[in-house]
Amino acid sequence: MTDRTCQNWFAKFRAGDSSLDDAPRSGSSDRSLSPRALLGRAFSGVLATPAVAVRAVAWLLLWEVAELICSPAIAFNTTPTDAGWLDFPGIRATCSEIILRQEVLKDGFHRDLLIKVKFGESIEDLQTCRLLIKQYIPTGLFVDPYELASLRERNITEVVMVSENFNIEAPNYLSKESEVLIYARQDSQCIDCFQAFLPVHYRYHRPHSKDGETFIVLNNPDLLMYCDQEFPILKCWAQSEVTAPCALNSKDNCQWNNMKYKSVYKNANLQVPVGLTIHTSLVCSVTLFITILCSTLILVAVFKYGHFSL
Repeated sequence: MTDRTCQNWFAKFRAGDSSLDDAPRSGSSDRSLSPRALLGRAFSGVLATPAVAVRAVAWLLLWEVAELICSPAIAFNTTPTDAGWLDFPGIRATCSEIILRQEVLKDGFHRDLLIKVKFGESIEDLQTCRLLIKQYIPTGLFVDPYELASLRERNITEVVMVSENFNIEAPNYLSKESEVLIYARQDSQCIDCFQAFLPVHYRYHRPHSKDGETFIVLNNPDLLMYCDQEFPILKCWAQSEVTAPCALNSKDNCQWNNMKYKSVYKNANLQVPVGLTIHTSLVCSVTLFITILCSTLILVAVFKYGHFSL
């Protein structure tokens, strides 16, 4: 066994070829060496030429050391998974899930939308972060700006209307979608939770020919987050940056991170009762009769008990 043979084996190991076959030579057939034959050959080489055997052992030890050094680097060169983090236990632990729960409270035409956001693990110094919820209001609902102003004065909620030329009296088929910004507040009962509150109201809908109800789909909102310092969760779930006011009464804009989250419910479906077209004649007749009757009674009372002076 020569120095050249050991160097050739080492080069093959580095190239990823773990076989011990000798390279084909002109004028001779290919020969394959098993590990047992290799050990015997090396042993005989040690007895024949001790200096060459020492070099061979040194090359093999050098290869083992190089393999141990390179293995950690290879472990970190993994491809990111779909969840957004490297498939490695230490890094995965820093990317906790953000869970959003959207609930609609109360019954009737006047409802309350409650949004709760929970981070998968407790994050230190979370009070340095602010959470902004961008909620899209479908045509079947509306938000009363005068009610929101009253709630802001009483410090119940912090909501800003984004849409302009908003008509709260328009029916469903004449209205447009709108947007609101809700500045979420930290939950006093949960250290890593935020919650937001928004009152919503049903609009009037066209009567239907068969079913006496319709459904309004309230999609999940956009979750925006702004922190004074960097958190691993921002790098894990931030998708893009959105410009929005830094605070409720602030004129300055901040670059908020649009966060990816996991929703408990896909969307909120609201059931709205509507009239039937077969009742149109009956409703119109009764309405006209009551209107004429009430007007007549008012006129009779005015002429009977009124005092007129010329």
